[in-house]
Amino acid sequence: MTEDVQKHSVHTLVFRSLKRTHDMFISDQGNMPQKDDRSEWFRKMCKIDDEYGIVKNMPKESGRKQQQPSTDASNPYGQWQDSRNPYAAQDGSTGQPGMELALTDQNRSDNPSAVGGQDSNKALVTVGSQQALVPKKAPTMPKPQWHPPWKLYRVISGHLGWVRCVAVEPGNEWFVTGAADRVIKIWDLATGTLKLSLTGHISAVRGVCVSPRQPYLFSCGEDKKVMCWDLEQNKVIRNYHGHLSAVYSIDIHPTIDIIATCGRDSTCRIWDMRTKACVHTFAGHTNTVAEVRCQAAEPQVITGSHDCTVRLWDLAAGKSRVTLTNHKKSVRSICLHPTQYTFASGSPDNIKQWKFPDGNFLQNLSGHSAIINSLAVNSDNVLVSAADNGSMHFWDWKTGYNFQRMQAAAQPGSIDSEAGIFAMTFDQSSTRLITAEADKTIKIYKEDDSATEESHPLNWRPDIVKKKRY
Repeated sequence: MTEDVQKHSVHTLVFRSLKRTHDMFISDQGNMPQKDDRSEWFRKMCKIDDEYGIVKNMPKESGRKQQQPSTDASNPYGQWQDSRNPYAAQDGSTGQPGMELALTDQNRSDNPSAVGGQDSNKALVTVGSQQALVPKKAPTMPKPQWHPPWKLYRVISGHLGWVRCVAVEPGNEWFVTGAADRVIKIWDLATGTLKLSLTGHISAVRGVCVSPRQPYLFSCGEDKKVMCWDLEQNKVIRNYHGHLSAVYSIDIHPTIDIIATCGRDSTCRIWDMRTKACVHTFAGHTNTVAEVRCQAAEPQVITGSHDCTVRLWDLAAGKSRVTLTNHKKSVRSICLHPTQYTFASGSPDNIKQWKFPDGNFLQNLSGHSAIINSLAVNSDNVLVSAADNGSMHFWDWKTGYNFQRMQAAAQPGSIDSEAGIFAMTFDQSSTRLITAEADKTIKIYKEDDSATEESHPLNWRPDIVKKKRY
């Protein structure tokens, strides 16, 4: 017969298991390995060098002799004494195992460089061969450059739908717009008169650009089409097939005969202008790619997406080089500075400035409270941002100072919600700003020629610079 197994509660079983474990290991409790003085000393030396390495060789006070490294046979660590230990110097301590690392309050007050470097309110400067600590000035924003205010100069109407894109031709004689009425229109820049209408898209036109080397106009739209128009014959001569959804932006490479497009299929595609072949498909974004820009220098392709990232692409390798994840909301606009190796990206949270080629963060421009659809910057360092609610902010590029704010007025017959600005660009002379708006008009702005620094003073104070927020 089998004996009945006595049943115990879970609490009893757990307690017995703990007791057995305790009885098993009780003999080893407290028998920690013996401390090795030499290992402990090396550990302290490494910690000192890691935490205070930057300031461990601060200049000594005048009149105090520098202690020579000890070569005493009784001190095998004498070679380390001055070079590795910032605390073993003036009082004859040897820096051998068992030394005390704590400093007295008197030492801290007499020698601020001994604890964590120089005084935080002073900076180390060199005058001739002498070094001295001088008081620091509070960091202040440099004074921004004065720019004349901008004013509305002309309103052009003719489209029957939202005007979604605009581009100026390299000769600065005319500009082109595309709209939700599926029509591309070419306008005379000087007079604002309509020169030509091009029909061919079967949905809203979202991007246009003019080639600087050929008589070609390129367009893309929500019908997945990318078209090449011959401006000598005023007709479509090439179609670029490959996008799986609406195409939102297009740009021409300044030196190579390729074009870049991006859209709602989360890709950016590189096309050979002549053979219509898709050279690269840049996949990596996880949402709509809203903007693409090309430049001659590396990185040659830059994209901004609704997945809140900006990517810099290696054109030769066909893969992402850098991904900038600082934005918290969708990035719908990117602009490249015409002369500096920098660019800006616009998002509802902030406009951020970056430095090529690695996308180093420069500064934030804050103030917009709406979706930023477009950015434009000219050679005079004027950055303009335009938003869904019709607000336009003018910034000094270098300092990030917002020197003017403007509200685009919806035209008579339009509702207030149609005050949004979808696209804008400067002309080739940087003196005219052309905007494409939701009230179906194109507006042209120019600088106020009569404005001076006296009549329109810079309302600026040298505020203390706030810590950069990435």
